[in-house]
Amino acid sequence: MARILQQDDALEAACRHLAAGEAVAMPTETVYGLAADATNGEAVARIFEAKGRPRFNPLIAHVADMEMARRFAVFPPLAERLAGAFWPGPLTLVLPQAEGSAIHPLATAGLDTVALRCPRGFARQAIARLGRPLAAPSANVSGRISATTAEAVQAQLGTRIPLIVDGGPTPVGLESTIVKVAGETLTLLRPGGLAAEEIERVAGRALVRGTTGVEAPGMLASHYAPSARLRLNVAQVEPGEALLAFGPRRARGAETAVKVLNLSPAGDLREAAANLFGHLAALDLGAAAVIAVEPVPASGLGEAINDRLARAAAPRDTGGEKL
Repeated sequence: MARILQQDDALEAACRHLAAGEAVAMPTETVYGLAADATNGEAVARIFEAKGRPRFNPLIAHVADMEMARRFAVFPPLAERLAGAFWPGPLTLVLPQAEGSAIHPLATAGLDTVALRCPRGFARQAIARLGRPLAAPSANVSGRISATTAEAVQAQLGTRIPLIVDGGPTPVGLESTIVKVAGETLTLLRPGGLAAEEIERVAGRALVRGTTGVEAPGMLASHYAPSARLRLNVAQVEPGEALLAFGPRRARGAETAVKVLNLSPAGDLREAAANLFGHLAALDLGAAAVIAVEPVPASGLGEAINDRLARAAAPRDTGGEKL
């Protein structure tokens, strides 16, 4: 099984593994990531192998700061503004690759764009120490529930990687919001831990929605999935179902549920986002074949929560990942 080290004692060991081309699971503010040197093709391949991830699905390259980011991408003024407002933080920008970019094509899925994010905390420290960007999708088996604790990483990937850095539960609990910047046009590729309304406020323009194709992580129709089937926006809980609740009021028949977990009894969307993957995983450990999900408002972070729930409930003909 993977060795687990507390983050305060793990930086040297993590960087040693990363420099050797290995993959290491580590915390970010969003979810745990499975990190490897984004400029090393063999290291990136180890991420795909450990996760069982489709290789046509691009990865996010995580950087320590804007100086590093500019080595790999072209930043139009609008991207500069967004990075200045939200980095480090849960925003990923999809940008044209810079000439001579050293990001390995396996990490970009051969696209002429690259997805960049500057994370907070331990991951940023590791990138700065290593001096190279880290490709780091979510630290879970491809298509399954994202990990928000070191224990959840161990349960899914513990036999496939050498080290897990334990930073405790991740505070945001949803993967980053992904926005493609093309000149003055902003396209929302994946809602996430930064609400679209906050991005629009800083940008001074609306985000375009409705893109097609896989331009960034988290865009495949089916993933984030528990073993149990999800039934969304329920008004009535059927006997034998588990219930993922939201807010103070319950769906009819909630008393018949085999287990109930509430994303946020107070109806707080930030609390709900932080609890989403952990509660799904806990309900999935039970005997219920179906998890009923109460409605969650679509505003603010609710957009990202509903996106994850819809993908988790989709037919499971393919996998894909995130962070």
